Amino acid sequence: MITGASSGIGYQCALDCARSGAKVILIARRKELLDDLAQNCSTASVYPYDLNDIDNIKSLMDEIKQHEGLLDGFIHAAGIEKTLPLKNLKLKNYETIYRLNFVSGLEIVKHFSNKKYHNEYAKIVFISSIVSIIGRPGIIAYAGSKGALVSAAKSIALELATKNINVNCISPGTVLTPMIQKYFDSISGEEQEKRKEGYPLGLGKPEDISYASIFLLSDAARWITGQNIIIDGGYTIR
Repeated sequence: MITGASSGIGYQCALDCARSGAKVILIARRKELLDDLAQNCSTASVYPYDLNDIDNIKSLMDEIKQHEGLLDGFIHAAGIEKTLPLKNLKLKNYETIYRLNFVSGLEIVKHFSNKKYHNEYAKIVFISSIVSIIGRPGIIAYAGSKGALVSAAKSIALELATKNINVNCISPGTVLTPMIQKYFDSISGEEQEKRKEGYPLGLGKPEDISYASIFLLSDAARWITGQNIIIDGGYTIR
């Protein structure tokens, strides 16, 4: 089950999970985008849903269980970013960003962790960001929400260990999703090089994150839980 499946990292996770033989459950707001993605997956089910609707997530989970059966894994890739300096941040900005990036993921996990929804040895992956561990001006609310995922994952991992559920985070650096590529195309070559120069191995591809997600969802990651896997081409080691 993958949130944010209609674009970016979530989209790539869905494609590569399907290519690896998984039956994928696709969740995002826009049905037409999910339908297009499903055509490129061997086995996929589409569930258009706005994760801002926290109160009805249990109904979504019940519907998925009814039609798909028990779940083996969950990737929370849904997220939004808003660039605003601290002086311009309003309460609604915090609420909107935290609601989607953080609260919706935890609300899904709350229900996912109930034995009526999952198979034994299930796996959970939160897509966080390197701004969960480093500073970057202008994205305070976004960084806070991603840092909250990393912190919460540790406590959730301890709570769910008795149920044989692994919980981990992946914190990507700059990944060339279509949205980021569009941004790069809008800036000068000099600005592009400045952004790239912090990455010893260059900028990332969506596959760099999806492959790591597949590993964390697999039996090969049986003994890994509560961790934050940083995938950033060396950005944070400088």
